[in-house]
Amino acid sequence: MAIRVTLDRILLERRMSLTELCDRVGITLANLSILKTGKAKAVRFSTLSALCRELNCQPGDLLSYAPGEDESEDSSAEGG
Repeated sequence: MAIRVTLDRILLERRMSLTELCDRVGITLANLSILKTGKAKAVRFSTLSALCRELNCQPGDLLSYAPGEDESEDSSAEGG
């Protein structure tokens, strides 16, 4: 997917574990792990807001766009 989640970097900078973050945000460890590994297909704004609140960051600190990366998968899924 062309969108990358940079949660690992933010957690490292904040010296926070994934378990601590899931307790603070109220998301299961499994779902947070899916997001962290980039396997999530969507993220709710409420989840993104909670992550930003607890990590003291902006959405752009957690997400980045890598042009051309796996975009062929996305277009084939759309029937294009």
